[in-house]
Amino acid sequence: MADLYSKLGVARGADDAAIKKAYRKLAKELHPDKNKDNPKAVERFKDVSTAYAILSDSTKRGQYDRGEIDESGNPKSFGFGGGGGGNPFGGGGNPYGGGSRPQGGAGFDFGAEAGDLFSELFGRSQRGAGFDFNDLRGRGQRSQPKGGDVAYRLNIPFASAARLDTQRMTLRNGKTLDLKLPAGFSPDKPLRMNGQGDAGPGGAGDAIITLEIAPHRFFVRDGDNVRLDLPVSLAEAVLGAKIKVPTVDGAVMLGIPSGSSSGKTLRLKGKGFTRPDGSRGDQLVTLMVDLPADDAELRHFAEQWGSDSGRDPRAALGDI
Repeated sequence: MADLYSKLGVARGADDAAIKKAYRKLAKELHPDKNKDNPKAVERFKDVSTAYAILSDSTKRGQYDRGEIDESGNPKSFGFGGGGGGNPFGGGGNPYGGGSRPQGGAGFDFGAEAGDLFSELFGRSQRGAGFDFNDLRGRGQRSQPKGGDVAYRLNIPFASAARLDTQRMTLRNGKTLDLKLPAGFSPDKPLRMNGQGDAGPGGAGDAIITLEIAPHRFFVRDGDNVRLDLPVSLAEAVLGAKIKVPTVDGAVMLGIPSGSSSGKTLRLKGKGFTRPDGSRGDQLVTLMVDLPADDAELRHFAEQWGSDSGRDPRAALGDI
C-alpha cells in the first residue's frame, strides 16, 4: 500500500500548506460529482481524503510517522497482548476517538478546518457534520447545491440589435458563446443561459445576460421604429428627387416628393426593430432642408420670390 505522502504527491517532510495545496488540487480533480462514471476516481478521492485527514492533524501525523497507525488510521499491533486486540492506545482500537473510522459504515470526521476546505471547494458546509464516505455510494439521496449564477452585460451595436444579428461573447470561464438574440428583447428582460455559470457540486449555475443597445450616431430608436433626420438640398425639396438613404439593413433609394418642406416625414416599411411576433417596425425619415450659409444667388432669388409670392406660411396659426 502506498504511503499517505505518496497518495497526496508530497514529500514526507512537506509542511501543512503544501499538504493542503496538494489535497485541494486532487479533490477538485477526483470529486465524485465530476467523475460520476469513473469509480476508480471515487476510490482515489476516498484515499486522498483519508490521507489528508491524517496528515493535516499534527497528532495523527505524528502517530503515522512513528508507525503507530497505518494508512487507514488503524492502530498497528506491537505484540503487547491484552484487551482491545493489541491496541496500545486503548479506547476501542481507534486513535480518532468516538468509534469513527475511515473505513466501514460510520463515516469519518474531518474536523472543522477540513469542513471549511470542503465548503470552499464544493460550495457546501461540512462543519461539525463530518464527511461520510458512504455518501459517495448514494449521492442521489441528498440534493447538492448548484454553482453561482454569473451576471453579464452585452452592449449590442444599434443596427445589429434591430436585425437580431447573432452576437459572440466570451464567458468568465473562457468559453466562447454565439448568442442568438430573441425577437423583442429589452434590457429589462435578461436572458438566462442554463449551465453557463460557476461550477458547483450540484451542477453549474446560470449565466444571466442583460442586453443593452449602443447609441447610434444618426439613428434613434422610437419604440419599434427607427427615426432618422435626413438633410436634403433646397433643389431636392422643391423639385423632388430620388436619393440614397441609410437604414439598419443597408442603403435604399427613397423618393422625395416635389415641394417637400423641412419636417415632412416619410416612412420606410419594415426597416425598424423586430417585435416579439417577428414583424418589424418602420424607419421614419424626417426631411431637413439644408441651405448654404452664404449664397448670393440664392439670396437674390429669395428676395425676389418672397416679395412676389404673397404667401404667408404661418396663416394656419391664426392672428398672432
